[in-house]
Amino acid sequence: MSRRSKPDIKMEPSSGRPVDYQVSVTVIEARQLVGLNMDPMVCVEIGEDKKYTSMKESTNCPYYNEYFVFDFHVPPDVMFDKILKLSVIHSKNLLRSGTLVGTFKLDVGTIYSQPEHQFYHKWALLSDPDDITAGCKGYIKCDVAVVAKGDTIKTPHKANESDEDDIEGNLLIPEGVPAERQWARYYLKIYRAEGLPRMNTSIMANVKKAFIGENKDLIDPYVQVQFAGQKGKTSVQKSCYEPIWNEQIVFTEMFPPLCKRMKLQIRDSDKVNDVALGTHFLDLRKISNDGDKGFLPTLGPAWVNMYGSTRTYTLMDEYQELNEGLGEGVSFRARLLISLGVEILDTSSPDISCSTEVQVEGVPNISEVEEFFLFGAFLEATMIDRKIGDKPINFEVTIGYYGNEIDGVAKPKTKGKKGDGDEEETELIHNSSEEEADDDGDLTSVATTPPMKPVITDRNYFHLPYFERKPCIYIKSWWQDQRRRLYNANIIDNIADKLASHILKERESVKPEVTVGFDYFSQFLSLANKDQNQSGRTKLDRERLKLCLSENHNFNNNSVCHDYIKQIRYLNDPQHSVPDVFIWMISNGKRIAYARVPSKDILFSGTDEERGKDCGKVKTIFLRIPGKKGFGPAGWTVQSKIEIYLWLGLNKQRKDYLNGLPNGFEENRLSKGPGLPTTPPISLTYMMKQIFQLRVHMYQARSLFAADSTGLSDPFARVFFSTQSQVTEVSTETLCPTWDQLLVFENVELFGEASELRDDPPIIVIEIYDQDTVGKADFMGRTFAKPVVKMADEHYGPPRFPPQLEYYQIYRGNCTAGEMLAAFELLQIGPNGKADLPPIDGPTDMDRGPILPVPLGIRPVLSKYRIEVLFWGLRDLKRVNLAQVDRPRVDIECAGKGVQSALIPNYKKNPNFSTLVKWFEVDLPENELLHPPLNIRVVDCRAFGRYTLVGSIAVTSLRKFIYRGADKQANNFSSTGMNLHLEDGKGKKKKRKKGDEPEEEELDESMLDWWSKYFASIETLTERGKGKKEKKKLAADPFEKKKPKLDELKVSAEFTRHRRFYTCICWLKNTFQSSCVFSNKVYAKELENEFDNFEDWLHSFNLFRGKGGDDDDQNVLDEDRIVGKFKGSLCMYKVSDDMARDTSFDSNMGMFQNIPHNDPINVLVRIYATDLHPADINGKADPYIAIKLGKTEIKDKENYISKQLNPLFGKSFDVEATFPMDSTLTVSIYDWDLVGTDDLIGETKLDLENRFYSKHRATCGITRAYAIHGYNVWRDPMKPTQILAKLCKDGKLDGPHYGPGGRVKVENRVFMAPTEIEDENDEHLALTVLNHWEEIPRVGCKLVPEHVETRPLLHPDKPGIEQGRIELWVDMFPKDMTAPGPALDISPRKPKKFELRVIIWNTDEVVLEDDDIFTGEKSSDIFVRGWLKGQQEDKQDTDVHYHSITGEGNFNWRFVYPFDYLMAEEKIVISKKESMFAWDETEYKIPARLNLQVWDADHFSADDFLGAIELDLNRFPRGAKTSKQCTIEMVTNEAEMPTVSIFKQKRIKGWWPFVARNEEDEFELTGKVEAELHLLTGEEAEKNPVGEGRNEPEPLEKPNRPDTSLLWFLTPFKAIKHLVCTQYKWLAIKIVTALLVLAMLALFLYSMPGYMVKKMLGA
Repeated sequence: MSRRSKPDIKMEPSSGRPVDYQVSVTVIEARQLVGLNMDPMVCVEIGEDKKYTSMKESTNCPYYNEYFVFDFHVPPDVMFDKILKLSVIHSKNLLRSGTLVGTFKLDVGTIYSQPEHQFYHKWALLSDPDDITAGCKGYIKCDVAVVAKGDTIKTPHKANESDEDDIEGNLLIPEGVPAERQWARYYLKIYRAEGLPRMNTSIMANVKKAFIGENKDLIDPYVQVQFAGQKGKTSVQKSCYEPIWNEQIVFTEMFPPLCKRMKLQIRDSDKVNDVALGTHFLDLRKISNDGDKGFLPTLGPAWVNMYGSTRTYTLMDEYQELNEGLGEGVSFRARLLISLGVEILDTSSPDISCSTEVQVEGVPNISEVEEFFLFGAFLEATMIDRKIGDKPINFEVTIGYYGNEIDGVAKPKTKGKKGDGDEEETELIHNSSEEEADDDGDLTSVATTPPMKPVITDRNYFHLPYFERKPCIYIKSWWQDQRRRLYNANIIDNIADKLASHILKERESVKPEVTVGFDYFSQFLSLANKDQNQSGRTKLDRERLKLCLSENHNFNNNSVCHDYIKQIRYLNDPQHSVPDVFIWMISNGKRIAYARVPSKDILFSGTDEERGKDCGKVKTIFLRIPGKKGFGPAGWTVQSKIEIYLWLGLNKQRKDYLNGLPNGFEENRLSKGPGLPTTPPISLTYMMKQIFQLRVHMYQARSLFAADSTGLSDPFARVFFSTQSQVTEVSTETLCPTWDQLLVFENVELFGEASELRDDPPIIVIEIYDQDTVGKADFMGRTFAKPVVKMADEHYGPPRFPPQLEYYQIYRGNCTAGEMLAAFELLQIGPNGKADLPPIDGPTDMDRGPILPVPLGIRPVLSKYRIEVLFWGLRDLKRVNLAQVDRPRVDIECAGKGVQSALIPNYKKNPNFSTLVKWFEVDLPENELLHPPLNIRVVDCRAFGRYTLVGSIAVTSLRKFIYRGADKQANNFSSTGMNLHLEDGKGKKKKRKKGDEPEEEELDESMLDWWSKYFASIETLTERGKGKKEKKKLAADPFEKKKPKLDELKVSAEFTRHRRFYTCICWLKNTFQSSCVFSNKVYAKELENEFDNFEDWLHSFNLFRGKGGDDDDQNVLDEDRIVGKFKGSLCMYKVSDDMARDTSFDSNMGMFQNIPHNDPINVLVRIYATDLHPADINGKADPYIAIKLGKTEIKDKENYISKQLNPLFGKSFDVEATFPMDSTLTVSIYDWDLVGTDDLIGETKLDLENRFYSKHRATCGITRAYAIHGYNVWRDPMKPTQILAKLCKDGKLDGPHYGPGGRVKVENRVFMAPTEIEDENDEHLALTVLNHWEEIPRVGCKLVPEHVETRPLLHPDKPGIEQGRIELWVDMFPKDMTAPGPALDISPRKPKKFELRVIIWNTDEVVLEDDDIFTGEKSSDIFVRGWLKGQQEDKQDTDVHYHSITGEGNFNWRFVYPFDYLMAEEKIVISKKESMFAWDETEYKIPARLNLQVWDADHFSADDFLGAIELDLNRFPRGAKTSKQCTIEMVTNEAEMPTVSIFKQKRIKGWWPFVARNEEDEFELTGKVEAELHLLTGEEAEKNPVGEGRNEPEPLEKPNRPDTSLLWFLTPFKAIKHLVCTQYKWLAIKIVTALLVLAMLALFLYSMPGYMVKKMLGA
């Protein structure tokens, strides 16, 4: 069994370093929003940032197509926890905040984990968190993408939108999440916390004590939980180190949630600002399983441990962000007892309350507390940084809050009732001496080693002089016994490791691995089931076990082990138990560096599988700087390397804890009185030691880091072993040093038994530095190695000796920084001294002085190679020290030999070399893997014989340049069978034969243009992507599909049989012909990607200068270091080869025969730019194109496109250029500004020279078919026959021979092509051959087809993040040949003018909205409103049909809508100003949709909305013949209905339903409309105009409505009559009677006084 664990080579903590991210969201449209006649807008929110779309009026399905970008510079963890929230808000304006319709939330991490980091054209389902019974509130269609630095975005091409109208099938959810998500409650119970850091050790505490006179706990903790954008808090427990909350926080969120992590934080409440004490993230994926035997998220009750900054309290905590959960914690902070449960809500049940605070009864029964024992022995402490080497150093080990000086020792009382959930009272043994005896007379802990002064190792590092006396530590601690969890994790790791190694061993066979895995697993289950009924097992423990059981059964028939291993490793337990162990190096009381050891790795178990991988083993640990300072170069230097032995287990298992140590020691204990039990040792003294000699054979290194400003380094290696170190010599100015040096370490003392050391020697550390003349050497990288050990009694010979040279990967931080080729041997010095060792040859090379070379048996065997170099030219050289490069020269060097190019006399005039080929001979290893790199350096020859280095590059792998003789088989390739190709000749113009069946739709030749071809190609692209290979179907019924894409039908046959076949194919072709469109190739990336950068014979080598970047992504930063390019090539071969020479062999050119001369050549470059995909154009831009080639610069500023994200440029530019001076074409997109300078959006650079000279013939793409005019015209000045003749001549091929019957022969290959084309037969034949040129033996290669390439736009300030993509292609025509024809017209299609006339005849069954005040009769005053989407301003209303009692309305009213329409894209084009202040009109493209609404008119209040229907003019349900047949199905079940397009039918009449949503959010029928739609082109509409409404010309007759002319006047009388005569007859009579009585009484009172007077006076 090995006694040592593998060290971890990567030094830098990977998380926590900020990265650039960009989130882009396109809100396309929304559908089915709940609400009547709303004015919706969409709010996009990420974290704190909010952005809004514009507001669309009175629509439930607004179309936005707006684009938003958010930039972040944060660590990945923070980024992926941010929540993206899309919400729809209704009628928001300046004064009111608007009402929320619904929201959709997901975290950024979910988007990033998608393929290509994006969701494209998906529908987000909106729901309302406050009203969870409501269901879906609508859908938003959007694109969401997250790009980190260096990611590439793929823009999927979509040809048609009909697939995406299937909302349910395109929901915005990750794979595997069900479309129907339910509401759930997440109950997080928070019981209590313990082990909070003591804050009262500070000055503040003493000040407080002096003022207040009491020493209270200085901490007021509460817990804050964040999940899915919601926040919950517990109450604050005042002044309490061990707070008990027993509270519950409830979140209501959809399940499964699209937000993965829940963030728990213990915070200290403070009047000024609250500080986080510790943070823990719960990953819901780890505590649930979505399989069929899965379980909902569940956790605990269990403790979670929180880690963060050090426990020492200072006023300004420099590691505070570690407590916020950023970066790796450097010390234990606290543990929190929590449990989590999820309950799926049944939204139909009435008793759903939305309360969030619920009290928790009783604390769960957590299992017994056990006493744990941790032991550690420090065997070696070396490589201590020299900055701290002058002060005494000691090490402190802590586990949780035990072993920490500040906390003292907290030990649970044994008397209390254990485990019944009472808070265990703790007594603090605050004693100055750490060696405090407890009841057993045993020491509780010795947590630190005694301080010791370091001793110097070499100029950089110190070591501690432990020699034979090794200090030890031990700590007792008390935790719940949840070891099972750690054991299970260890078993699982174990299984994964074993499987991984088995997979490596058994790559060939599949069967054995499975059974092996199965054995492990059954073993795991038997172990895991051992203590099933232990208290303290939680639901999660049981579920995970069940899951493993079911996984195990699956495993039996699952041979794919890789995913399996991933899955297994993922099973690690989220419920913690024993906290991790921290080792701190303390210098003079100050904490310098730390290491964190997971407790599961050192946990002891009697069963091997359960034991931690480092338990009872010696582990090499590199201590590192805590917190932010650990990033970057500062954190890469080792603070200290310790060899430590660790053991953790229950105190009662303690007997074997020293077993794993190297043997041969005595224990030293603290002296105790007699009769007391033994204590663990505080140090070990080794009696045995072995003496060794270490031989280090340092041969060479390659691809090292560039540490100097020249772009080179002066590397040397420093080798550390035990307490010694040695250095190699310095190799100057190179990234690929060959040291060829043997370092001998004499008298290396190692402690322990010889046999152990043989199998498990200590590791050797090799660090590579860059020597600087001033100051100290710069660190360039580090690697580890294990030596091959030979004991004194072994023979030095095969198979183990001499050792082989091996490559070791060098790391710098987390990045690779080259490789080192070396071998190491450790030889024991026996009793006879060094006489027994194999001899060392003395120095061989007089110049190198006493340096020993690598001995012969180890150094590689060399043979003589010849390296030929093709010097073509230099390009794009930047200035050196502000001076321009004028007379450059290239020096090539490999393994000490080399060659220089000719000098370029004037770089500006001609940057090419005059002598093309030179060669040199060199001795290289036989083994190709050991070949040294080849260095290319460019120097500038200045006056007075001075040279300046311009830049350099090391070609690390020469394998691709090795010449291997031509294949003997190649020549007689396929001379046996004849091949014949039948082209389907897409779209060749043919006369249609009479009697052909008529096609469904003739494509008018005149309508076709270059864009038809483009859209046809994109359609092919998307179909190919979907894998719809419908060829069989096509052959069966050629009339089923409109645009069949027949791939070439390749048929191999004998000549006799092919004729019959041929007629059949012709027929097929013929029937398709008329409806086919030519297509060209659309490449989704740069053309270079498809054709290997066009480096078929001319390679470009980037030259570097300047220091390497220290970022994570070194390749991104390297772009700043590029100072130019060297163009040329290499060819190497063994000299011994008898080279077969052609008769025409030109000896000056060596292996580079038939290469064009490199004199300047004039070329006409024609650039076609088609369109642009957006990425980071914040908001809307006004883009235009700028083109730069050499000194020519064209800025197409006048033709900028206003406020567009996806502009179609459709322009071509002609530029004249002279290669080699102008070889790089830059196409930039600028954003036009009215004032100030225009901003660069992004640019792309093309190397035209390599394209021009490439064998792939990238000058002008080859079309699929030959045509002399029309949109598919042949563009190249050379005809296909001329091109073919030239290719055959250059390749020394026989041919081409054109035969009768449409066949052509090239080098014993025969090609066929259709012959019934009347014009220029040979051209078609030649083109067929060119399209299949890659099949020609020896010289064949794929020729570049007619194409459009998509190039990413980059901005120099934002390296690595795409700013959009441009589609373009480039043609090049040499000036010495015939001039090319005029450029193709690719200007964007102008939209065609159309007029849509809609006649509203009648309505029926419209819901009756108004109650008559008196009669109570239901009626409606109906009118119909209509508009085309996007043109709400031009909405038109019919007149009002008053007082409809049946819901019937008669209108005979005409709406007229003129609009501009793009047939190909099926979009209406609208130009309008965005706002009052806009400078010019913006063009919008909007789907063609007609909206019709029915309303109830009111005189005084607002009109009431009754219902609506939206018809997509390209595909809408055919209208019903009668009102009866018109049902709501036509809207709800649209997919199944037969649909029509107004653009094909032109005229259509029928009944359509109006719908609206009721209270239950379901569609209901609110009326029917009889309408007639009539579509005319602009010209037709001008010829026969009509009036709107019922106006002239062509007026419609008035509708026959019931007479309502006096209606308003008569209505009151009618109502009164109705009231008086029917409903309230008796009431009326009573009222009248009462009135009469009252009148009489009044008269009586009025006349009574006068009458009385008269009487009295007797008048």
